[in-house]
Amino acid sequence: MSRIVTVAAAQMGPTPRADSRAHTLDRLIHLLEDAAGRGATLVVFPELAFTTFFPRWLLEGDDLDRYFERAMPNPAVQPLFDRARELGVGFNIGYAELTPDGQRFNSSLLVQPDGSILGRYRKVHLPGSVEPRPGARFQQLEKRYFSYGDTGFPAFRAGEAWGGAILGMMICNDRRWPEAWRVLGLQGVELVCVGYNSAAYDPNGGTSEDASLRTFHSTLVAQANAYMNATWAVAVAKAGDEDGSGLIGGSCIVDPDGRIVAQAQTLGDEVVTALCDLDRCRQGKDKMFNFGQHRQPAQYGPITERAGVIEPPRAASTAA
Repeated sequence: MSRIVTVAAAQMGPTPRADSRAHTLDRLIHLLEDAAGRGATLVVFPELAFTTFFPRWLLEGDDLDRYFERAMPNPAVQPLFDRARELGVGFNIGYAELTPDGQRFNSSLLVQPDGSILGRYRKVHLPGSVEPRPGARFQQLEKRYFSYGDTGFPAFRAGEAWGGAILGMMICNDRRWPEAWRVLGLQGVELVCVGYNSAAYDPNGGTSEDASLRTFHSTLVAQANAYMNATWAVAVAKAGDEDGSGLIGGSCIVDPDGRIVAQAQTLGDEVVTALCDLDRCRQGKDKMFNFGQHRQPAQYGPITERAGVIEPPRAASTAA
């Protein structure tokens, strides 16, 4: 069984609020076909791929509900699933989920080349706020519209089409938290799919971050955590000017040594691919990051015992 998988990062340009669902679906299918034409059997799409990034707006009622999927797949998105199965291509895609009992999650799905669903994930690290910031032109209201994910960070064993790969998923802000990567690393993950919609400015109102710095940070966390967990990482953006709100690009495929092997060059719809040899994970997993030999979990208590910072006390003054 070959353990080399051709993977595509299918970056999307902006999806304005006025765009129809049908138009967006056509774009996704075109990206899928482009990736398949380059030999990809796994295509990674962004977070909230079917819609605009609606948490930037204060919404309620039907204006909010129209962005959520009540099932996945459903008739509105079924053509993407059908085309993928025809092409023998699997994919990872992000969407807004509304459960039968009324819970809302920022979710993603892994679909294998035969059309079977390999796994589902719900975003754990929600940024932003519940209440809108007064006077702000754009908001970050993920905490208002979504519940914290309840899946943890599961890894999934794929079938032969993907070389029996161990895959994991993250969504956007998750990639900035090393705990998420390490939980996947402790399950032997070999390829992590990450979709994101990341603002090209500080959505919390600061002025110290611009698009260049935020793109650097996005690339940095993919490279560093891929290396520290000896895994491939595929990080994929929805990018560009979305109704006046900028989103970074920088979609990339990173190898288990932390090196970028493919990266998008635009802020629009763009496909980049790489041949991912899953066995290249073994060097890190068996040596430098052989967790069974080298980790000391008894010393890591604060990571799970607390959320916030507890600083050490100040030294007592010795002044006379």
